[in-house]
Amino acid sequence: MDLACLWVGLLLPLVAALDFKYHHQEEMEAFLKSVAQNYSSITHLHSIGRSVKGRNLWVLVVGRFPKEHKVGVPAFKYVANMHGDETVGRELLLHLIDYLVTNHGKDPEITNLINNTQIHIMPSMNPDGFEAVKKPDCFYSNGRENYNGEDLNRNFPDAFEYNNASRQPETLAVMKWIKNKTFVLSANLHGGALVASYPFDNGVPATGSLHSRSLTPDDDVFQHLAHTYASRNPNMAKGDQCKNKMNFPNGVTNGYSWYPLRGGMQDYNYIWAQCFEITLELSCCKYPREEKLPNFWEDNKASLIEYIKQVHLGIKGQVFDQNGIPLPNVIVEVQDRKHICPFRTNRFGEYYLLLLPGSYVINVTVPGQAPFLTRVVIPDNSQSYSALKKDLKLPFQVQQDSILGSSSSCPMTPLYKISSHSPTTKPQLFLFLLTLLHIFFK
Repeated sequence: MDLACLWVGLLLPLVAALDFKYHHQEEMEAFLKSVAQNYSSITHLHSIGRSVKGRNLWVLVVGRFPKEHKVGVPAFKYVANMHGDETVGRELLLHLIDYLVTNHGKDPEITNLINNTQIHIMPSMNPDGFEAVKKPDCFYSNGRENYNGEDLNRNFPDAFEYNNASRQPETLAVMKWIKNKTFVLSANLHGGALVASYPFDNGVPATGSLHSRSLTPDDDVFQHLAHTYASRNPNMAKGDQCKNKMNFPNGVTNGYSWYPLRGGMQDYNYIWAQCFEITLELSCCKYPREEKLPNFWEDNKASLIEYIKQVHLGIKGQVFDQNGIPLPNVIVEVQDRKHICPFRTNRFGEYYLLLLPGSYVINVTVPGQAPFLTRVVIPDNSQSYSALKKDLKLPFQVQQDSILGSSSSCPMTPLYKISSHSPTTKPQLFLFLLTLLHIFFK
């Protein structure tokens, strides 16, 4: 090989440039495997399970420690294409992967983000649905549901009413994935509208449903997260770019205010996995033409990056007893900001609380002990790639058996008691009319 050829080889990118086109399962797998092979020091490719038809549910992890958990490094995730005919998010996540790995070590922002965050990216939660679309359509295609005809965004346990839908392999795989990993922040990517939607998607009077909304105890944080994404997407921020559709001020909405739904993934993440998740509707047309994909990437690139940074909001740390032993499964929450399923430390004694700048009282609860309270002041540090680090050392010894023996998870049943007059049990006629008004679904 002569010197000219050698120099050309050195200058070529490790992975061939990713085209702006729709990548079917085999092409997507080839791209992901190529990235994992050529950027092995900062990536890890694995399958969290299989679809009904046996297709792998691929996740690519990008980070300084992609294969192992590191205390203090928060885990973030993006999930796309849970509705198989909503395709923009799938391609955006492939281009996000390409952008991250090719800019690591070159762009300080991307380098810092990767070095301080474990980023999990699932381009397709419903590969069977995507492959089932034979005639792409802006409104509805038969690939929306999985191969069993089930809507995956109505398939999760619900905290407000019983969801008797049969759990699908894709849903069960995601539930197991987020149970085994301490995810702090997430977004799921959809199409058919242009808006950032935040929890709750379902509700009861206690969460504000009588006022046509359903708010979490962390509503200020969720509104910030939704505005963070929408404000950097020029078309989403306008709030009125989809013809014959609902207008959304500043491109943001509460999910229940838009329309209530049972069994959604974002509510499940927040209530049972302590993971803040919002839903991103990225295109008025569910399955737009390929030539429009470059414009979607340009509209969403800054938002996708800035949203990941928000995983570093608030405060993080470990809880120790007086002997310096990390304590798993103890409740760590902000006073007056209690969750229906309390937030607990993971097996490393870690806690992560997404909070906006301000003064808060942190309450640590251990069975058989008085609450341990400590006041903290959260600075504005989202651009520093680290939340405020505050380890909490309790002034007493804790028997591991006492905390491991206590319930570490909440039952997967409606945790909010629903009265017969709850708006979530609306008359069937009203639900039918509501469905007609909202042709596009999450």
